[in-house]
Amino acid sequence: MPLKYLLDENVDPIYKVGLSKIESDLIIWAVGEPHSPPRGTLDPEILLWCEEYNFILVTNNRKSMPVHLIDHINEGRHIPGIFLLNVKLSRWARKSTSM
Repeated sequence: MPLKYLLDENVDPIYKVGLSKIESDLIIWAVGEPHSPPRGTLDPEILLWCEEYNFILVTNNRKSMPVHLIDHINEGRHIPGIFLLNVKLSRWARKSTSM
Protein backbone atom coordinates (compact mmCIF):
# COMPACT_ATOMS: atom_id res chain seq x y z
CA MET A 1 0.00 0.00 0.00
CA PRO A 2 1.54 3.34 -1.01
CA LEU A 3 2.11 6.10 1.49
CA LYS A 4 -0.41 8.93 1.27
CA TYR A 5 0.39 12.51 2.19
CA LEU A 6 -1.85 15.54 2.56
CA LEU A 7 -0.10 18.90 2.21
CA ASP A 8 -1.64 21.61 4.36
CA GLU A 9 -2.78 24.66 2.39
CA ASN A 10 0.20 26.74 3.53
CA VAL A 11 2.82 24.21 2.43
CA ASP A 12 4.65 25.32 -0.70
CA PRO A 13 3.47 23.27 -3.73
CA ILE A 14 7.13 22.73 -4.64
CA TYR A 15 7.15 19.87 -2.10
CA LYS A 16 4.53 17.97 -4.09
CA VAL A 17 6.50 18.44 -7.28
CA GLY A 18 9.79 17.43 -5.68
CA LEU A 19 8.47 14.39 -3.83
CA SER A 20 6.63 13.16 -6.91
CA LYS A 21 9.85 13.31 -8.91
CA ILE A 22 11.77 11.35 -6.29
CA GLU A 23 9.15 8.68 -5.61
CA SER A 24 6.38 8.28 -8.16
CA ASP A 25 4.47 5.72 -6.05
CA LEU A 26 3.61 8.28 -3.37
CA ILE A 27 0.10 9.68 -3.24
CA ILE A 28 0.40 13.39 -2.52
CA TRP A 29 -2.69 15.56 -2.31
CA ALA A 30 -2.99 19.13 -1.15
CA VAL A 31 -5.77 20.88 0.73
CA GLY A 32 -7.98 22.53 -1.86
CA GLU A 33 -7.50 19.87 -4.53
CA PRO A 34 -10.31 17.56 -5.67
CA HIS A 35 -11.12 14.79 -3.15
CA SER A 36 -9.23 16.58 -0.36
CA PRO A 37 -10.50 19.04 2.26
CA PRO A 38 -11.28 22.49 0.84
CA ARG A 39 -9.04 25.49 1.51
CA GLY A 40 -10.00 27.14 4.78
CA THR A 41 -10.78 23.83 6.53
CA LEU A 42 -10.02 24.14 10.23
CA ASP A 43 -7.07 22.21 11.68
CA PRO A 44 -9.17 19.81 13.81
CA GLU A 45 -11.18 18.87 10.70
CA ILE A 46 -7.96 18.30 8.73
CA LEU A 47 -6.83 15.85 11.42
CA LEU A 48 -10.17 14.02 11.30
CA TRP A 49 -9.93 13.81 7.50
CA CYS A 50 -6.38 12.40 7.68
CA GLU A 51 -7.52 9.83 10.22
CA GLU A 52 -10.50 8.78 8.11
CA TYR A 53 -8.59 8.50 4.84
CA ASN A 54 -5.26 7.30 6.29
CA PHE A 55 -3.15 10.25 5.09
CA ILE A 56 0.01 11.57 6.73
CA LEU A 57 -0.28 15.33 7.24
CA VAL A 58 2.52 17.63 6.06
CA THR A 59 2.27 21.11 7.57
CA ASN A 60 4.41 24.08 8.50
CA ASN A 61 1.88 25.17 11.13
CA ARG A 62 4.06 24.86 14.22
CA LYS A 63 1.91 27.23 16.26
CA SER A 64 -1.58 25.74 16.47
CA MET A 65 -1.35 22.30 14.84
CA PRO A 66 0.53 20.68 17.76
CA VAL A 67 -2.19 21.94 20.13
CA HIS A 68 -4.92 20.50 17.88
CA LEU A 69 -2.98 17.24 17.57
CA ILE A 70 -2.81 16.88 21.35
CA ASP A 71 -6.57 17.50 21.60
CA HIS A 72 -7.17 14.97 18.80
CA ILE A 73 -5.14 12.28 20.57
CA ASN A 74 -6.68 13.08 23.98
CA GLU A 75 -10.10 12.44 22.41
CA GLY A 76 -8.95 8.87 21.73
CA ARG A 77 -8.38 9.52 18.04
CA HIS A 78 -5.29 8.83 15.96
CA ILE A 79 -3.51 10.00 12.81
CA PRO A 80 -1.14 7.96 10.63
CA GLY A 81 1.57 10.60 10.99
CA ILE A 82 2.41 14.27 10.82
CA PHE A 83 5.44 16.12 9.48
CA LEU A 84 5.99 19.62 10.85
CA LEU A 85 8.12 21.49 8.33
CA ASN A 86 10.40 24.37 9.17
CA VAL A 87 9.14 27.60 7.58
CA LYS A 88 12.73 28.56 6.73
CA LEU A 89 13.09 25.29 4.83
CA SER A 90 10.04 26.18 2.75
CA ARG A 91 11.60 29.52 1.82
CA TRP A 92 14.89 27.81 0.96
CA ALA A 93 13.14 25.23 -1.25
CA ARG A 94 11.39 27.98 -3.20
CA LYS A 95 14.59 30.02 -3.55
CA SER A 96 16.75 27.07 -4.67
CA THR A 97 14.31 26.01 -7.41
CA SER A 98 14.20 29.50 -8.87
CA MET A 99 17.96 29.59 -9.46
